[in-house]
Amino acid sequence: MTQVSQIWRYPVKALAGEQLEAVEVNGRGLVGDRWFAIHTADGRLACGKNGKRFSQHDEVFDFAARTDPEGAVCVTGRGGQWSPGQPELDVTLSEATGTPVQVRPEGLAPHHDAMPVSIIGTASLAWCARELRADAIPQRLRVNLVVETEEPFVEETWLGGQICVGGVVLDVIRRNRRCRVIDLDQNGAGSPTRWLKPLGDKRDAMIAVYAEVATPGQIRVGDQLSLRPGVEQ
Repeated sequence: MTQVSQIWRYPVKALAGEQLEAVEVNGRGLVGDRWFAIHTADGRLACGKNGKRFSQHDEVFDFAARTDPEGAVCVTGRGGQWSPGQPELDVTLSEATGTPVQVRPEGLAPHHDAMPVSIIGTASLAWCARELRADAIPQRLRVNLVVETEEPFVEETWLGGQICVGGVVLDVIRRNRRCRVIDLDQNGAGSPTRWLKPLGDKRDAMIAVYAEVATPGQIRVGDQLSLRPGVEQ
């Protein structure tokens, strides 16, 4: 059917993430993905948009997070390096955003925007680059899995079904509506682009799909994807 070409994980929500060759997946999603987030004093999450749960602070895009081989998270940016839980990290981020913030692990409220796993096909990105003249790279979408596809938006035909990849089974639930973040210089994407408006005009700002984990396991780059029997391709 197709195979995994890239795996992305974001140890701290909104910060630049890390590209992996393999990842463990549990019921929550990719292990360690968005486990930490930057919490504001009013209980929202600092990121690139405003909303009931979110507070727009584009300054966080100056920082990145990665996981070392022992599983410890390291945050870098503006000439410094810290671990979540260090007061110096909270001070630095508070100064950068202009408001008191703390980096905290996930509690009762999930850090994911909607669902645990997001997936995009390479043909969909190529279509956006060609038809919308956007810098349509996966870093702008902050997806977890990039899969090689030949037909644009074929991943949307998987909605309501299951896909098997490596030792993992995913329930594909719904399309992903994008926000202003895809136009910004964030997550190593480079200079801003004009993607959101043409994507809104052509496709109601929808690209990529969300999935939930039905069976945990491991996913590796190069793993083949297949649809569960009985699901139309």
